[in-house]
Amino acid sequence: MNGPEIHIDFAPELRLFVPVKRREGPSSFVTDGVSTLGHVVESLGVPLTEAGRLLADGREVPVSHIPSAGETVEVHAVERPQKVPGAPLRFLLDVHLGTLARRLRLLGVDAAYESEDIGDPALAALSAREQRVMLSRDRGLLHRRELWAGAYVYSHRTEEQLRDVLGRFAPALAPWTRCTACNALLREADKESVGDRLEHGTRSTYEVFAECGGCERVYWRGAHHAALETIVDEAVREFGPGGGGRRADRAG
Repeated sequence: MNGPEIHIDFAPELRLFVPVKRREGPSSFVTDGVSTLGHVVESLGVPLTEAGRLLADGREVPVSHIPSAGETVEVHAVERPQKVPGAPLRFLLDVHLGTLARRLRLLGVDAAYESEDIGDPALAALSAREQRVMLSRDRGLLHRRELWAGAYVYSHRTEEQLRDVLGRFAPALAPWTRCTACNALLREADKESVGDRLEHGTRSTYEVFAECGGCERVYWRGAHHAALETIVDEAVREFGPGGGGRRADRAG
């Protein structure tokens, strides 16, 4: 490129996306004179899903701003909790985030999940069609223009991923109300109506059941109840307004 030179600085949270030489603070960058600031930010590796306020010489500018020679640009991270206007808050997770999807569903958060790799174009189109926030660790996917909204999942560890998503978007929590297998809502069920789908030991041991309104999977408070309850209690304590109602803990 042979155009205006600007100075650009990325927030510490965003520096993992940019080349090493740009991680220490402001650095010079020669633009082509016609590209938008949003294009410049993306060309340096930062998905716009992760960019918050953009400042040019201290004044806030839109992503469509055309940088001028000598401008000092500051790229901030998104503010938390992040507001996602235009639709109810719900998520779409890619093939690599199945455990996170199940944790979100355990907390009653609407989290669609693709268990097979359907490809970035199809995922982006699904995000747009259903107005879901795309959660992914695939930076290329988050650069796709057709996404309705998206967010990079920063950690490899499920526990940290969950805290990151809950802290960033502050979704309403309704534990034990959603099927962890298919994401549909649960409904109360009596033993007689689900008895033919239960093992004998389960029928004789448990009295409280729930049934998925989508895949008809049956839930009860089984052997893994304590582990699931710990996950829920920690999430509600840190990110919820207070406790939550319970319907079922364990899938059969």
